[in-house]
Amino acid sequence: MKIIIKPKKGLANLDFKELWLYRELFYFFAWRDIKLRYKQTIFGIAWAVMRPFITMVVFTVVFGKLANMPSDNIPYPIFVYAGLLLWNIFSNSLSDSSQSLMRNINIIQKVYVPKIIVPTASIIVSLVDFLFAALILGGILIYYDFMPHFQGLLLLPLLLPIVIFASLGLGWFFAAVNVKYRDVRYALPFFIQLLIFVTPVIYPVSIVPQKYQWILALNPMTGVIETFKAGFLGTTSINWLTLGISAVVSIIFLIFGLLYFLKTEKTFADVI
Repeated sequence: MKIIIKPKKGLANLDFKELWLYRELFYFFAWRDIKLRYKQTIFGIAWAVMRPFITMVVFTVVFGKLANMPSDNIPYPIFVYAGLLLWNIFSNSLSDSSQSLMRNINIIQKVYVPKIIVPTASIIVSLVDFLFAALILGGILIYYDFMPHFQGLLLLPLLLPIVIFASLGLGWFFAAVNVKYRDVRYALPFFIQLLIFVTPVIYPVSIVPQKYQWILALNPMTGVIETFKAGFLGTTSINWLTLGISAVVSIIFLIFGLLYFLKTEKTFADVI
């Protein structure tokens, strides 16, 4: 009798039992990344607040004051900062996860670890940054004497998974590509900088002609940011169709990124 052993393909190659056994290593990677982000820095955790705040100030001057960009009758700093909160989770997660395998090359080469947990752990740092940066939004609201719709915060358990799915999917994909093609570390930051201009962070979707708005919805962050602004700031009524499109796209990104990562990870040790 001949027994043929073939490697698993697709999602069948994902061993959830193994991932659970290595959960403490996942915690280690996440906690280490958090400490390294602010180790030997003058301002420490304040960087999580300063970056979106300074970006908000620049956008307010350039787009709010000079370009007179509309903001759905919301003070422009509030309008922009609310969008930056969720945008920074996505952009920082994507940037960090894409470089995670190369940053941990010594560990990957010396000991066996389920490689997928390395870029996945990078997402935790961005979520911690989000919590600290969100505190500043409260101060901005008080400064402008603006009363938001606090029930809009109930949307976050729906919105954050969409952001995380999109970040993970693209993060897994670019982390795998970066192992073979190191151009990713140069090209991806440029791509992220461009992507913010096709995301309703600095402008409302309402300025885009109706017939083209579905194209913006293909960017998963469009539905997330517009829904948060509509629910929390009361800019417009919530467009559930746009959010639904963005949610579907984020799931597609998640599945595609996972499949590509699982397909290529067996070659990492040879290429890296």
